[in-house]
Amino acid sequence: MHLTGLLSFPLTPFTADDTVATGVLAEHVAAHVAAEPAGLFVACGTGELTALSIAEYREVLSTARRVVDGRMPVFAGVGGGPRIAREFLTVAAESGVDGVLLLPPYLVHGPPAGMVDFVRYVAAAAPLPIVVYQRANAILDPAAAVALLDLPTVIGIKDGEGDLDRMRALIDAVRTSGHPRAAEFGFLNGLPTAELSVPAYRALGVDGYSSAVLCFVPEIATAFYAAVEREDAETVQTLMDEFYVPFAALRETTPGYAVALVKAGARLRGQPVGPVRPPLRDVTAEHLAQLEEIIARGRAALANIKAVA
Repeated sequence: MHLTGLLSFPLTPFTADDTVATGVLAEHVAAHVAAEPAGLFVACGTGELTALSIAEYREVLSTARRVVDGRMPVFAGVGGGPRIAREFLTVAAESGVDGVLLLPPYLVHGPPAGMVDFVRYVAAAAPLPIVVYQRANAILDPAAAVALLDLPTVIGIKDGEGDLDRMRALIDAVRTSGHPRAAEFGFLNGLPTAELSVPAYRALGVDGYSSAVLCFVPEIATAFYAAVEREDAETVQTLMDEFYVPFAALRETTPGYAVALVKAGARLRGQPVGPVRPPLRDVTAEHLAQLEEIIARGRAALANIKAVA
C-alpha cells in the first residue's frame, strides 16, 4: 500500500462530561470523507491518541470504519511504551483498520537502532501495515531506515522532524539499497501545518502530507492541494500568505496548539467537538479571536482566487 496525496487526520470529539462523542465523531469523519482525501488517520496526534483509553480507542476506530465504509484506507494511531503500543496494535487489527501510524515511544530516548528494535517489537503483535512516525525521540539514520525494509509490515516513514537534509539521506539510502522492497517503501510529510513545507518535500519526491486544516476549513485545504497538483504557484503562495503562515505563527505561541487550535477551529465551524484533554489546554479568548480572523482572511483569499478564475 503506497500512500500519497492529501491525508486526513480527524479530531476525537469529547462531551462535556468527558466521554467520546461518537455521534459527533461520525459527523466529523463524514465531513473528512466528503473532502476526498487519499486516506484517513484516526486517533493519531490530532486525534489525541495518548489521551484515550483502550475502550475509547476501540470505539473511535469502529466509528471511523463504519462511516468510511471502504471508500478510502483507514489508519489508526499506535503508541506509548512497547507493551501498550502492542496492545493498541492488537485492538487496531481486531477493529479491521487498514494500517497504523506508529508514534514515538513514551518518554525514553534511544539510538536509531533502538528505534528499529521498538518497531520490530510492536510489529510482532499483528500483521498490519505500519507507517513509522519520525519525530521527537524517534529519530532514524540511513542505516535504520534501510533496516526497516527487513520488517515486512513496515510500509513507510512519516517525517515530523523537518530536517530536510536528514530526510534526503533517508530517502537516498532506501532507494539505493538494492532491497526488493525499496521502490514500494513510502515517505510522508507529517510536519505541523505541513502545507508550509509541501514544496520543499515535493522536491525530495515526497508527495503525501497530513492536513489538520481539513478538520476546520476543508475548502482551503482542498483548494491548496489542488493548486499544488496543478503547479499553480500563485494560488499556493496566496493561501500561504493569507492563511497558513499566520495560522502557523499562532500555533507556535503555545505548546499543544497544534491540536487545540484545530479543535477551536472545528468549534467555530459549528462542530461540537468539545475540549482537549490535559495536558493540552483550550485556546484563550484572545487567540480564538485571532484564529477567527485568520480563517476569515483565508476564506476571503480563496473567494478572490475563485472570482479571478
